[in-house]
Amino acid sequence: MLHAVIAAAAAAGEEAPNPLIPAVYDIIWSAVCFVVILFFFWKLVLPKMQTLLDNRAEAIEGNIAKADDAQRKAEAALEQYTAQLADARAEAGQIRDQARTDGQRIVAEHKEQAVSEAARVTASAKAQIDAERQAAVVSLRSEVGTLAIDLASGVIGESLTDDAKASAIVDRFLAELEAAENESAGKK
Repeated sequence: MLHAVIAAAAAAGEEAPNPLIPAVYDIIWSAVCFVVILFFFWKLVLPKMQTLLDNRAEAIEGNIAKADDAQRKAEAALEQYTAQLADARAEAGQIRDQARTDGQRIVAEHKEQAVSEAARVTASAKAQIDAERQAAVVSLRSEVGTLAIDLASGVIGESLTDDAKASAIVDRFLAELEAAENESAGKK
């Protein structure tokens, strides 16, 4: 088709126009349209875009500032948490040490109480044993005395009814028995 236009123009006697260069009226109307569109963009679109970009930049900078502030707060909270944790650990150590010393003190007190209670029970038992021994000695003296008198009466063949005489014989016999017992205990 371009060949047909060139052939028609050549037949009319005109010079062949250059297909790469547009006509002058096209250049003028294109320039007018370009200036109108440029003016429209320059006055309406570009300020709105600039405002939008400025708002976006402010929002990004604000978010960065907020993030930095949040990071500083988080670091401060972490330091505070670490300090509180160290204080809690120190306090727990003090409580453990105090509990150990209290436990040792309580154990020592209970041992002392047990020792004093054991000493009291031992003293009470010794006193009771001494009382029972004394009662047994008195009981045995009277029984031994009665048996000795009965035995002596059987050996002599007469009745020993004199209480003073019988008591003196029994006491002398028991004294000799105790002396013999003490000598045998001293040899051991």
